[in-house]
Amino acid sequence: MRLDKYLKVSSLIKRRTVANEACDAGRVLINDKPAKASANVKVGDILTIQFGNKDVKVEILDVRETVKKDDATELFKYIQV
Repeated sequence: MRLDKYLKVSSLIKRRTVANEACDAGRVLINDKPAKASANVKVGDILTIQFGNKDVKVEILDVRETVKKDDATELFKYIQV
C-alpha cells in the first residue's frame, strides 16, 4: 500500500493530501530513511512522522485498504510519542 494512503487509512494523518505534503517535505521516514508518498509500506516497517517539534514513531501491525474509524488504531502501535 502507498505510504500516503496508509497514513490516511490508519488516521495518523487525517487527509491524504496532507500526508502527501508531509512526505514531500521529508517529514515522514520509513525505517529511518526519508520516504516519498508513493513508497510501499509493509507489516513490520517503522514509521517516524515529524509533527512540528515532536516525533511520533509507530510500527505497522497490519495493512488494509479500508477500515472503520474505531478500528484504525489496530493497524499500528506507538513506539515513541
